[in-house]
Amino acid sequence: MPVGGLVPSATDNAADLVVRNAKIHTGDPVRPQAEAIAVRDGVITVVGDDKDVAPHVGPATRVVDALGRRVVPGLNDSHLHVIRGGLNYVLELRWDGVPTLRQGLAMLREQAARTPKGQWVRVVGGWSAEQFAERRLPTVAELNGAAPDTPVFVLHLYQSAVLNRAALKASGYTRDTLDPKGGQIVRGRDGEPTGMLLAAPSALILYSTLAKAPVLDGEDKKTSTRHFLRELNRFGLTSAIDAAGGFQNFPDNYSTVVELAQAGELSLRIAYHLFPQTAGQEIDDLARWIEMARPEDGDEWLRLNGAGENLTWAAADFENFAQPRPELAPGYEAEFEKAVRLLMENGWGFRLHATYDDTIRRDLAIFEKLAADGLFPAGNRWLFDHAETVSADSLDRIAALGGAMSVQNRLSFQGEAFVRRYGPGAAADAPPIRAMLERGLTVGAGTDATRVSTYNPWVALHWLVSGRTVGDLVVRPPHNRVDRRTALSMFTEAGAALTGEEGVKGVLRPGCLGDLAVLSEDYFAVPEPDIAHIESLLTVVGGRIVYAAAEYEGLDEELPPVSPEWSPVAHFGGYQATPRIGPSGARQAELLGQAVAESEQHRQWRARRGLAADTESTVFDPCFSL
Repeated sequence: MPVGGLVPSATDNAADLVVRNAKIHTGDPVRPQAEAIAVRDGVITVVGDDKDVAPHVGPATRVVDALGRRVVPGLNDSHLHVIRGGLNYVLELRWDGVPTLRQGLAMLREQAARTPKGQWVRVVGGWSAEQFAERRLPTVAELNGAAPDTPVFVLHLYQSAVLNRAALKASGYTRDTLDPKGGQIVRGRDGEPTGMLLAAPSALILYSTLAKAPVLDGEDKKTSTRHFLRELNRFGLTSAIDAAGGFQNFPDNYSTVVELAQAGELSLRIAYHLFPQTAGQEIDDLARWIEMARPEDGDEWLRLNGAGENLTWAAADFENFAQPRPELAPGYEAEFEKAVRLLMENGWGFRLHATYDDTIRRDLAIFEKLAADGLFPAGNRWLFDHAETVSADSLDRIAALGGAMSVQNRLSFQGEAFVRRYGPGAAADAPPIRAMLERGLTVGAGTDATRVSTYNPWVALHWLVSGRTVGDLVVRPPHNRVDRRTALSMFTEAGAALTGEEGVKGVLRPGCLGDLAVLSEDYFAVPEPDIAHIESLLTVVGGRIVYAAAEYEGLDEELPPVSPEWSPVAHFGGYQATPRIGPSGARQAELLGQAVAESEQHRQWRARRGLAADTESTVFDPCFSL
């Protein structure tokens, strides 16, 4: 847009993009705040004031007036199933952000009416029953009523799935179908499946059932992935670390992002991991991949980052907090040690899915054994994911071995189940984020989207800062929360460190990649509940405007139409934005109640550690109990 006072004058050093009149949080301690930024050839050339960028404005420079809005470095989700999510995005009806089950069922009914014969309606993650006003799951009868003839599959966290009558038939489940290992097909008095599937505790029954639904063809996979990346750009995401996952085969399921990268059509930088899919042949797969590629192969748009989040299936625990903690098989360490040794000796980093400290301690014993051979710490980047119950002793051992951490807001969606299973005391330190940071560990933040949490990073940032679930339950008290700057750095600088790119992204300074977001609200100033409602109005990756809304609408690149035409995304979009809460008398009363409850929770925490008398507070009003 034309801006008074900035006259095009530059020739040889003209910027491709200038963003001015902004409140820029750079993340750079040398210059933490700025008003303008210039990008040329994908790289930041100037960070400063209007007068600093003026000499870099040429006839072809695109100048964007931020209108005094907050600008932050582009966000980096350190644990996102972006490749798998992109391949399925346009097929899925998203309940992310939907406030009532009634609305969700209305969307489902409407979608079932337009879904052609042979296709399914699938709701796959990003929501929790606790977010609904009704505080419950849909019933099988409700799904049958909404879609009597169209198969419907509704996944709820890592816990369960609800199928209607048509989906049971399409899946082939009958009274004679045996329960798979770690899963349960719920049956009625007559022995017939009811439509409920339970992870008990393995979610493989849920994912294997979903895998029976139709998939997209080649070009539609590309279109679906591009629209998913645009949806991520909507929230200011410019990078993600793909954590691989079940039913994501290499190289077949990676070919779509590879082709998009070759065509210059990615709008999100992706660092990916490789996950052995078949139990019993994990070592062979890892050895084959080591011969094919090396970590950091690729460029700043698409690069290999290592192995994981599973190395061997026997070493993986599960995270269905509605079920007791699983006991891992004795003796899994032998194959697990072979996998880790193979990776470390060949310069490969890795990440490990580990929910429970019991798993982490057994893994660390292997690493300490290999440390005697000089393999730890050896410069290879490695980390634990999730780690909700990791102990202080384990964190010390991780730090000594050169490891890192990646935490996700799974308890935004599963917090109530965790509290019911393990109690509020354990939930207060799940995961112990402050303890991780105090030990100097790199701690990246992410979402684990799309099959549990939503891909909206601002919901995760709200969880980091507030300790609250999407059902508004306080799970983590003040001693285990982080301030807004720290939370943002976990979504920017720490993510870059986990891929070895801390020198080129995660902060806004000259020489770094031109990745940034102009926000709809000032993250540092909005009331805490409104953090979850922030979106980006302008997202820039390498100087390219990849998402634009409000005053900037139309500045981004045009995408092909959503295909197929009956796609839920074509009619409902993705994340369902909800309005800001805003200040009110009722909200003030709620905040007062929260303050009283948190004070008592903090007293109980001190009492458990011998720092205060273990007597019930006479001040605490039970009317404010959580």
